[in-house]
Amino acid sequence: MNFNLSEEQQLLKNTVRSFVDKEIMPYIGEWDAKGHFETNIMSKLADLGLMGVCIPEQYGGSGMDYNALAIVCEELERGDTAFRTAVSVHTGLNSLTIFQWGTEAQKQKYLVPQAKGLKIGAFGLTEPGAGSDVASINTTAKKEGDYYILNGQKTWISLCDVADHFLVFAYTDKSKKHHGISAFIVERTMPGFSSKAIKGKLGIRAGNTGEIFFDNVKVPKENLLGQEGEGFKIAMSALDNGRFTVAAGAVGQIMACLEASVKYCHERKTFGKEIGKHQLVQQMIANMEAGLQMSRLLVYRAGELKNQGKRNTRETSLAKWQACDFANKAADDAVQIHGAYGYSNEYPVERYLRNSKAPVIYEGTREIHTIMQAEYVLGYREDKPLNNMLPSWPFTENPVSSL
Repeated sequence: MNFNLSEEQQLLKNTVRSFVDKEIMPYIGEWDAKGHFETNIMSKLADLGLMGVCIPEQYGGSGMDYNALAIVCEELERGDTAFRTAVSVHTGLNSLTIFQWGTEAQKQKYLVPQAKGLKIGAFGLTEPGAGSDVASINTTAKKEGDYYILNGQKTWISLCDVADHFLVFAYTDKSKKHHGISAFIVERTMPGFSSKAIKGKLGIRAGNTGEIFFDNVKVPKENLLGQEGEGFKIAMSALDNGRFTVAAGAVGQIMACLEASVKYCHERKTFGKEIGKHQLVQQMIANMEAGLQMSRLLVYRAGELKNQGKRNTRETSLAKWQACDFANKAADDAVQIHGAYGYSNEYPVERYLRNSKAPVIYEGTREIHTIMQAEYVLGYREDKPLNNMLPSWPFTENPVSSL
């Protein structure tokens, strides 16, 4: 086992960290306060080759491994959850799913421009009445000639007003329940498509989140991803990738909480000494460090399984559950360390706490992941290889980063 980053991965980490320090940190407080999603960040990430970091070069990506995607997400969330979420949705949920399940024609038409950052991808599964219970979705796709007619609504869709392409799940045969769900690539410009942002969020206020609507949207049959009835399997494989990026982002949030808290511990004095000298403060710092190291190891283990082209649902679930819980606790402790100042936006930790709540809910609540892990241990759940697995890395004999 080698726990050291390769030279390419270290270069990537340094590049993203410098980008965050320069392009996000100085402005994120204002963006968060205004509820503003800065779309230029996506363009600048594309210029660095980071919108398709783990997509093969032949499809417009940088050809790096799956843990390179984890590094990008970790460093972006150190700046703010909003921008890690954007990459998670664009790359983890959408682009990797097209890479895994798409035809060559679909990859050329949709994956290549997305990997280059010329187009933005999003993911549409959740509905007002269907979150963890995927079979309860109501969006339908009725086949008529060379088209599918989509009707329905999706909610809590990241990049709802920004994305060009949406991976949407709908029933083609509701009588078959899970086996009647299919996946479609929908373009924003298709007549009958509309979107609306959600306001008043607790956290991730600098992100774009909302609803998308389908009113007799005509989707060409060529935009069916996989086969009819494979939508549930496709969605679950997509979540393996999305959850992986969420877990990696949580590592970045723990890191942000730790950096802010250590800095404050050296600045603030009480009872004649730095507050870092107080043992109960040290306990909180120590717990952050433990959470950081354990979470990162869980993420990289899942990433290595992806690199080998192996099923990783169990490992990714555990990483997502634990890393997000650690991040939520780290943010809570960071506010406590900052005392009354932690309750003010004068310091970033109150934003970290607000942002830390969403990841323990989306892409599988902590309760869902708790049940999954118990069922694995008890033998009630077993993962079998999918018909379509993510290709193992390296994708070529000599992958070269575009950085």
